[in-house]
Amino acid sequence: MHLDPRKPMTNALRDHIGFHADALKLGERRGAILASNIAQAATPGYKARDIDFAAELARKSGMGQLAGTHPLHLTAPVTPDGGPGYRVPTSASLDGNTVEPAIEQIKFAESALRQQASLTFLNRRISGLMSAIRGE
Repeated sequence: MHLDPRKPMTNALRDHIGFHADALKLGERRGAILASNIAQAATPGYKARDIDFAAELARKSGMGQLAGTHPLHLTAPVTPDGGPGYRVPTSASLDGNTVEPAIEQIKFAESALRQQASLTFLNRRISGLMSAIRGE
């Protein structure tokens, strides 16, 4: 890691680990939304919600909007302010509930894997900083 001597140490540290910290916070938020969807699977009229993790992370980190690699790629629903949007179901329920438990479980597992990856990367970054501080 190369630290800019013109930046205060706290800003350099934030720049070094900030992306993964943002990913953890966003992943926690998405996990809560998905868990709520799963919990409401039997509630008539409940509308499943989600956020576009990649787009929201890009917005938070200042990278701008990520482009899809194919025009048929699906994106998660999102509002202009990055809040959760409503998911369009693949098979409609007669009671108006748009939660599809299998889809929600897949999305939740995907979110958990992203959380684990962010924790691993963050741990490695912090370990690298500790080694640098100790002079190893």
